[in-house]
Amino acid sequence: MSYTAFLARLMDVEVTAKADRSVQARLSMARFPVLRTLEAFDFAFQPGLSAARLKELAELDFLGRAENVLFVGRPGTGKTHLATALAVRACQARKRVLFLPAATLLDQLVAAEASHTLGRHVETLGRLDLLVVDELGYLPMDPRGATLFFQLVSHLYTRTAVALTTNVAFDAWGRVFGGDEVLAAAILDRLLHHSHVFHITGPSYRMKDKLGALAGPAGASTAAGGGAGGHA
Repeated sequence: MSYTAFLARLMDVEVTAKADRSVQARLSMARFPVLRTLEAFDFAFQPGLSAARLKELAELDFLGRAENVLFVGRPGTGKTHLATALAVRACQARKRVLFLPAATLLDQLVAAEASHTLGRHVETLGRLDLLVVDELGYLPMDPRGATLFFQLVSHLYTRTAVALTTNVAFDAWGRVFGGDEVLAAAILDRLLHHSHVFHITGPSYRMKDKLGALAGPAGASTAAGGGAGGHA
């Protein structure tokens, strides 16, 4: 290898290493509880999901348009996996990403309001390319928390993409936001205006092995003529 070729190769290695460090830093700053990828998602277990739509979203064009992605379904159906996978892809593209459980996000907003830094905190979130809000609806908000969440969504609207997971159907969001149907409708209006919605209706991943184990012995007992014993 010539001296010039050696230097060029050395520069390529350094650029690659720098890019890898940048991606790792973004993954760390995003605060993912677990890293997930779209390639690891079992679409065969959730046949109602469109793999093609999700792979298209993974091209990340929706970030530039500040469009939202909402995953709605029962616990264990893969909502968090999919939201995390899109966010990981965004980090790999060197985008600014933050993952927050809904309860943690709400705590931050309440604390920021108490310390008179709410405006600054909301502005910081508005500089993200993608904010992931996980598990909205597991804990209902009080009226003040609901109002703070509305202020955040209003600020992010057309500015920052939001990936949101929820186990609550949209027509029941009033109970999530302190029983305020009008506020819930206003939040939904902003989240859904420019959005991609996935309703996941399949079974729980976490339960599939347990259900199979429970079904096995029962089936064996029935086949052996021990129907009553199989239900013991």
